Amino acid sequence: MCSFRIDKDSLGNVKVPLDAYYGPFTTRAKEQYKVTGRGAHSNLIKSYVMIKRSAALANKDINALNADVAKAIVKACDVILSGKLLDQFLIEEINSGAGTAFNMNVNEVIANKSLEILDREKGNYHIISPNDHVNMSQSTNDTFPTATNLAIIINTLKTISAIDKLIVSFQIKAEEFKYVMKIGRTHLMDALPVTLGDEFEEYAFSLKKARESLIQSLEQLKYIGLGGTAVGTGANTPKGYRDIAIKHLSEISGLDLKPCANMFYSLQSKFDVASCSSSLRNLALELIKIANDLRLMSSGPTAGFGEILIPAVHAGSSIMPGKVNPSLAECLNMICFIVVGNDISVAMAAQAGQFELNVMLPGMLKCVLDSTDMLNNFLPIFASNMIDGLQANKKKLESYIEKSPVLVTLLNPYIGYQKAAEIYKESLNTNKSIREIILSKGLMTKEDLDKALSKNNILGKNH
Repeated sequence: MCSFRIDKDSLGNVKVPLDAYYGPFTTRAKEQYKVTGRGAHSNLIKSYVMIKRSAALANKDINALNADVAKAIVKACDVILSGKLLDQFLIEEINSGAGTAFNMNVNEVIANKSLEILDREKGNYHIISPNDHVNMSQSTNDTFPTATNLAIIINTLKTISAIDKLIVSFQIKAEEFKYVMKIGRTHLMDALPVTLGDEFEEYAFSLKKARESLIQSLEQLKYIGLGGTAVGTGANTPKGYRDIAIKHLSEISGLDLKPCANMFYSLQSKFDVASCSSSLRNLALELIKIANDLRLMSSGPTAGFGEILIPAVHAGSSIMPGKVNPSLAECLNMICFIVVGNDISVAMAAQAGQFELNVMLPGMLKCVLDSTDMLNNFLPIFASNMIDGLQANKKKLESYIEKSPVLVTLLNPYIGYQKAAEIYKESLNTNKSIREIILSKGLMTKEDLDKALSKNNILGKNH
């Protein structure tokens, strides 16, 4: 038996595996775009199929598409959205400029599945065509940007949930460490004391700010250019198609999608995608800072700061027994470095569009999806297995405060800056405490000294 069929496209005949749902365009393109060795992201496939489903319904509603053909296309889309035929999408996110190869891969799979639903053989494109029917009223140039926005929103909503979990973990620790005092540090040098809870509360607060920015960027991505077709003019779209298609797409996606006020903007500018990417970068920068703080605070246990104790998730060394490393914080750093690098790629691609189209969008999409995938996968692990298990090394923290001459700063109102500087140096040279030196020199009464060095005054709670 023959193991292939002959499909025909505008370039001629192509041998296609007999059981394949893709067609001639995909067969040609899959040999050209071998980039990562991985298939397309599931949320890109899902987004694109939802667009095709919505377009078929809109074209039927305005009597541009035969009702039986539209019904078959919708059924085919529903089959794919249920999780079937995903192995038929062979084109990676990074493919032909603007994503034409991926759009045609989707068109062909839906067309051939639609033919099967109508009890017709695959490849009978005169009955249901990938271009004339599945791609009706559409172009790669408006569908790929729309699919990009949808895929990013869907993926990034998971990122928001992952951030929420991490914020809760930091807030719980902030409450647990609320009264645990420690030496603050500026320039990596001793500064006035804070509480460990203050630091963890700030981590939660900074992540909330990053979360806000990310949500705002997603709101802008809800304005889509579906209906703009090739250059933003809406050529080849029947009257009323655009609004009806976006209405159907909103319903199937569960997102409050809206037509962009300027269709040319949707095809040309990638400002909204770049804004989302930059929000992810800024989130990554906050996470890097937090991870580095935790690595420093846990350093030791004898020759480092040793201020917090981290949970052992696995042995820290293959040669040094008992060693516990901040491995999860290190992993988070690496992830975030990649997120920052991905944002640079997005920025370069965003400025690389010419005239009516940015053809670099597939690369931008891959970067954003990769960044969000890593954060989605790892932030919950970091929250549960790192943050939730942290403990304060209270003895070490207390000893640092007792020994630190920086507390002399609180005595400036009593003895002046110059005298306080002399006391600071003497404390360092003699290893005597500030309290001991001040009382021995009779510079302050015990009552005033106790008030100045009280916990409330140290933490600024007297103001």
